[in-house]
Amino acid sequence: MADMKPLRLIAEDKDDLTVISAAIQDAVTKAEHLKYEARRHRFSIELNRFRWEETSGKRRKKEPGARVRSLLAFDGVLSVKSLGISKADPDMVYSLLAIEFDPADEPPGGIVRIVFAGDGELALEVEALDVTLLDSEYEWTTRHTPSHERRKR
Repeated sequence: MADMKPLRLIAEDKDDLTVISAAIQDAVTKAEHLKYEARRHRFSIELNRFRWEETSGKRRKKEPGARVRSLLAFDGVLSVKSLGISKADPDMVYSLLAIEFDPADEPPGGIVRIVFAGDGELALEVEALDVTLLDSEYEWTTRHTPSHERRKR
């Protein structure tokens, strides 16, 4: 595994958010790691992010990849709505697919949509787009590379 520096990314517009969305694709988390601090207007997710930036397009599937413990934080959050996400099963693992932003009729606010595999979604109403992705130093190898290809029968 190469010595990679931890990612430190900030998104303040849709283009920035596209970069963060690509970085968190296939990250995994549990419902207990989704936290909304209403008084601070902050929503955060502790996740295990697959380090796509460390892989090459020609990488063989049997070569190990890496995951890193990361924090994804949204500031200026006014409300949070969830669909298909529950704390009832503490062992349920949720896989992040993408983050999208739907601007409000009157900028800079809007709705941030965090989309999970299996039809789960979080909708964050935000005053403005203010997203931060911070990797920790805690990294480990994994033999499982996320795949979106259809399985052959």
